[in-house]
Amino acid sequence: MRSYKALAQVERAFRSLKTVDLKIRPIHHRLESRVRAHIFLCLLAYYVEWHLIEAWRPLLFADEDQSAKATRDPVAPAKRSAAALEKVHTHSTEDATPAHSLRTLIAELATLVRNTCRTPGALEHPATFDILTTPTVLQRRAFELIDQIKV
Repeated sequence: MRSYKALAQVERAFRSLKTVDLKIRPIHHRLESRVRAHIFLCLLAYYVEWHLIEAWRPLLFADEDQSAKATRDPVAPAKRSAAALEKVHTHSTEDATPAHSLRTLIAELATLVRNTCRTPGALEHPATFDILTTPTVLQRRAFELIDQIKV
């Protein structure tokens, strides 16, 4: 029964690949090596997304209690933990920061910018330097969680 229910995870992964998150469109390759490379890149992108979701569980609406999956009755309907239900109802995490979906968290991270500045002057090769925007508390926390990923 657990193996059968695991098929739902596979279906969710394909839905994520095709429509929800990665939006991979069909590309018609003519060479076998290109087809293999395309499939490899699609699965690699999903693998990275899966690791990000696992790392960002404290920031997302996702249930953090993953150990309960192994012990619960596989025939009974799945139930979220009390902490996950609290996140959904309050739209915030335990530390009162807003809870996010993967899409909104990535949109929040997309506001980080690196600007390359060039000093004015008549020099042939003017000096350039980069200025990074200061990350917000949420952005810092997201990057800290990414640093904890062990592959």
